[in-house]
Order: sequence, then structure tokens, then C-alpha cells
Amino acid sequence: MARKVTIPYKPRPLWARVIHPALDKYRFAVLVCHRRFGKTVGTVNQMIKRAIQCDKPAPHYCYVAPYRNQAKMIAWQYLLHYTSVIPGVKKNESDLFVELPPKNPGWPGARLHIIGADHPDALRGTYWDGAVLDEYAQIKPELWNEVIRPALADRQGWAVFIGTPKGMNQFYEIYQRAQKEASWFSCLYRVDESGVLPPEEVEDMKKDMTDNAIRQELLCDFSASASDVVIPIDLVSDAAARELTSADVSGQPVIMGVDVARFGDDATVISIRQGLHALPQKVFRGLDTMQAADRVIVAMAEHKPAAVFIDVGAMGAGVIDRLRQLHYNVTEVNFAGAAMDSERYANRRAEMYFKLREWMTSGGAIPNETTLKSELSVVEYKFTPAGKIILEPKERIKEKIGKSPDLADSLALTFAMPIYTPGAREIEDDEEPYNPLKNYMED
Repeated sequence: MARKVTIPYKPRPLWARVIHPALDKYRFAVLVCHRRFGKTVGTVNQMIKRAIQCDKPAPHYCYVAPYRNQAKMIAWQYLLHYTSVIPGVKKNESDLFVELPPKNPGWPGARLHIIGADHPDALRGTYWDGAVLDEYAQIKPELWNEVIRPALADRQGWAVFIGTPKGMNQFYEIYQRAQKEASWFSCLYRVDESGVLPPEEVEDMKKDMTDNAIRQELLCDFSASASDVVIPIDLVSDAAARELTSADVSGQPVIMGVDVARFGDDATVISIRQGLHALPQKVFRGLDTMQAADRVIVAMAEHKPAAVFIDVGAMGAGVIDRLRQLHYNVTEVNFAGAAMDSERYANRRAEMYFKLREWMTSGGAIPNETTLKSELSVVEYKFTPAGKIILEPKERIKEKIGKSPDLADSLALTFAMPIYTPGAREIEDDEEPYNPLKNYMED
């Protein structure tokens, strides 16, 4: 007779009454919850239960956080604790997985892995029966699209996305999707609704938090943004939702910004902007200097820009040299170089981002693209001892969102310096709405 095992987990009322039954019923789920809601404990135990119940040979499950060290710190001890009462369970400290006793002769038991999204290779080359993606706002969207989702297919595995809002990024997008699709479960629990934390503790916490932090961390407001963000998420959302007419762009110069990939996962991104309209960006990965130059030449031939601004850093210098060798007129931009308004900005990078913000405030429209919106809404600024504006380093941004802000930098490059062209013509009131993908520039 099989021995009954009781896991030492007592779910909170909301988990017992609503969330665990929903996770048993729905294959995909998105949980948006305030800090200290118990997301990690609840989903780790859901994963353990599903692994125990699974009768398939050699099941695999994973709990994924943005970074391996973070995943180990927040989930590994919970996994060890709650599986420790299972007879015959094995643990692997170096690879961060536990293995349950086998159910099928000749096959290993279920394995439950703790994995960081900064080590994507650990997720490749295998199947998954279930996955928990923690703080999905800080995980690259392609990890789900290109790695985890396909790996769930042959075993029809399940997935749960959990986190607290950090702007309108991929976590917001997948929450919106879950709300619209009947086959998905979604929930959002604010601190004033869940009853998890005592009211007096909540009030005491608020004393040490900014209004925006309260909105984001406790009230699960996706539109909240820190006061030191260059471009608030509300402004980003408005710019992504705008629809323009010919009058918004006619007679305005076409400007191209090119951010050249530096290494690894970075992308070469080409941005095209005319007046108040920015076209969908061209994104390339794995290009060498010659290939990147070729892509810029193709884009120049297509859009005939009045100016092309290229980041001179790292590989950008080689692309600039190649284009000039072929007699193309391009302008190099050093993000760390002196700003035109050197009294206000510490460098050109800060100046370009604030010009981009002014443009969006004035009615600029950007592509409604999740990665671009995420990158634009996380860049923070501060003041130097001399009182000049400076942006946080790219390395810090990469820590927050898991990637370099290549798309945002490329768009910011279109504001490297003002460009004017004469001869703008008047637009008739009954003129057809502007379609940038059909007729990009009017003669």
C-alpha cells in the first residue's frame, strides 16, 4: 500500500479557495499580486503537487526567476523544505533540482528545477510538464516564446506567470491576454483586497514608500512609474496608442537612428522617424560589422533619410567607417560625449532621451511594441554634483529588464541634433489619412 505523504504547507485562504483550484483547472495562468502575497510559496507547492500527481515517465518542472542567484535565494529553500518529507527524494545542490521517487519502472522520478533566466541554455533541449515564471516583467519575452512554450508542447505542459507590476511591459501584455482568453486564468490582488497583511502593517509600510511605489508594489498599478523615470509609462502608453494623419509628418525630414550591437544578446536596431511618427523598428541579431553596414544601406535606400545618426561605441565605429568608405553621409554620435546644452545635461545620451520625452509629450507616436515600451519606461535619471542631468548606466538597466535598451537607444538617436528641411507644403483638410507603411514620404 502506498504511504500517504502530507506536505507541510498550509495555503492562505485565497490560495485554498480560489488560486489552487484555478491552477488545477487552467493550463495557463497569470497571477498579479502585491508584495508579500505568497506567490513563491504558493506556486512552488503547486508545482510539487502536480509533480506528485503526474503519471507520465520522467516529468520535468521548472521554477524560473530573472537570475539564477535570485531564483536560488527565493525558491530553493522552499523547494527543499516542502519536499523533504517525501521518502526517497533526492536533491542536487549544484544543479538546483530535486528528484522525486520514480513511479514508472526504468524511468527516473519527477525532477523539479530552480533556474535563472540569465542561463537560458539550462531550459533548452528538454521537455517541460510545467513551468512557473516569476517576475516575468524582468524576463526576456523570447524565453517564453522561443524556449519554454515550445518545450511544453509535446507533453501539453502548463505554465504560471507570477509577479508584481513594473510598468506596461511583457508581464502587462500577457496579463491582458489572459483576461481576454477563456482558456487562461488571471487574477489581480491588491494589498487592500487580499487580507494577507495586517492593516496596521500596511499603513506602516506606506510611511516609508513613495506614492508611486505604493501604487506599484501594493496596489498592483501597471501605470505607476517612479518619479525619477525619464519617460513615465503613462506617456509611453499614450504615444503607443496615437494615430496620425499626413499633417503630422508632411514636409518633415526623415531621420534614422542606428544602435549597433555590442556583443552577445544585444541587437542592432534601426529606427526611422519623420516628424511626430516613428516607424516600426528594424531589429537584427548576430550581425558583424559588414552585415550591419549592409542593413543600414538598405534602410537608407528605402527611406532616403535627411540624416543618419549612428552610435560610435564598440562596433558602431566599424560600421561608420565602412559606410564612409562607400561614400555614405552618416553622423557618429558618442553617447558619453558633450551635450549641445552642456549647462543642463551631463552628456549627449541624457540630452537625447529628454528630447525624446519632449517629442512624445508634444504628440509623438511610437510603435505599439512591448519591448520598446518596456525599455523606454525604465530609464531613470539623477543629477550630478554640478546639477546636470545624467542617466543611469546601461548596465543597471540591463539588470532590471534582462537586456540592453537597444530599441530605446536607437529611437533616442533620432534626436541627436535638430534637422530642418525647407519647402513644407500645406495639407488639405480632406486629404487621406497618412499610412506610413504604404507611402512613407510625400513629395
